[in-house]
Amino acid sequence: MFENKYQPLAPLKVFYQRVLKSLLVAMLILMICLLIGILGYHYIAKIGWIDAIHNASMILSGMGPVAEIKNTSGKLFSSAYALFSGVAFITNVGFLLAPAAHRFFHKLHVDDSDVQGEDTE
Repeated sequence: MFENKYQPLAPLKVFYQRVLKSLLVAMLILMICLLIGILGYHYIAKIGWIDAIHNASMILSGMGPVAEIKNTSGKLFSSAYALFSGVAFITNVGFLLAPAAHRFFHKLHVDDSDVQGEDTE
């Protein structure tokens, strides 16, 4: 997906495309995770749709639960979803930072004469 350390640094246009692609992948992951939470809270925890959306959003964002869950299966789902949300958050951060981190580290390995568009004299 990215160039290796022996290839020249990618142009800014390519970098911006990578950032956009990473943002779209992160948003897709976030939407899927939110959908899992909404459906789980509604069907397993037996709470209404609006409360399920609210609770799933709050857990996924790291704020914590807001709706009281009364059944055991709902509490088990809520615990599993909270752990899952933490992993999803870390994954999304990785997707968002990957292009910038790669460009930074790649730039450290590129000689001044390898940088495209720059005069070395």
